Amino acid sequence: MSVQIIADSASDLSKDDFEHFQVDSASLTVQLDDKNYEDGKTISAKTIYDAMRNGKAPKTSQVSPQTFTTLFEKYAKDNKPCLYLSFSSALSGTYQSAKIAEEEVKSTYPDWEITIIDTKCASLGYGLVVMRAAELAKEGKDLAEITEVSQYHADHMEHIFTVDDLEYLYRGGRVSKSAAFVGTLLKIKPILHVEDGQLIPLEKIRGSKKVWKRMLDIMEERGQDLTNQRIAISHGDVYDTAKELADMIQERFHIKDIHINMVGSTIGAHSGPGTIALFFLNDTYK
Repeated sequence: MSVQIIADSASDLSKDDFEHFQVDSASLTVQLDDKNYEDGKTISAKTIYDAMRNGKAPKTSQVSPQTFTTLFEKYAKDNKPCLYLSFSSALSGTYQSAKIAEEEVKSTYPDWEITIIDTKCASLGYGLVVMRAAELAKEGKDLAEITEVSQYHADHMEHIFTVDDLEYLYRGGRVSKSAAFVGTLLKIKPILHVEDGQLIPLEKIRGSKKVWKRMLDIMEERGQDLTNQRIAISHGDVYDTAKELADMIQERFHIKDIHINMVGSTIGAHSGPGTIALFFLNDTYK
């Protein structure tokens, strides 16, 4: 591989994905019962969801500059060009940690090439950007071309998602306590999206079945070239629901490639069990 692609655990790619696409990764930290764990490495998302169902409130923290420094030095020593695609800077300080580490490593290895992109994406929306970059790297494309296509995918990535319990969004400061209480009482399901890297409420729907249909309607309204692109669905430990949504999408749009993964520990700690998220490009695939 001519260029090494690096991501972090908020991309919600599985261990098999990281290995298959030959992507290196840095883990955000998840704290549970006063212990720190490496997201995707020393704790599973399933463990986090089970803990949340039992009333626990895990916390998360960004990747440290030192972790990035160690990771980057590994490639700088071999003068191997790298592209690090980062979790949205509006949701985590991980991007800034990487920039601090870049400056430190390049003070020792000034000729080493690295590009760092704030994808302004999350979960498998971010993961889709990483997968496309890794495919291009495997094809032997240079850093400039991979960067250009990756930025395009990041700029055009749609995130449409809903949560099962508004209480988790309340804890994360996304909705008010009264909105969470009333929404839960009335079985209101919010639809949210990502705008400039931030989670923004979009609509409120009553009833799960109506939510799935509305998510597909939004996909049709915003998506372009859907049949030819890879899309993704991430879920908060509700695979059957994700598969049901995937079947609906396949029937309606005839998508060739639907990638389904569990929402990882970092994002899941804030969105909670039952989350369903849909990701696709709003412009032509390239």
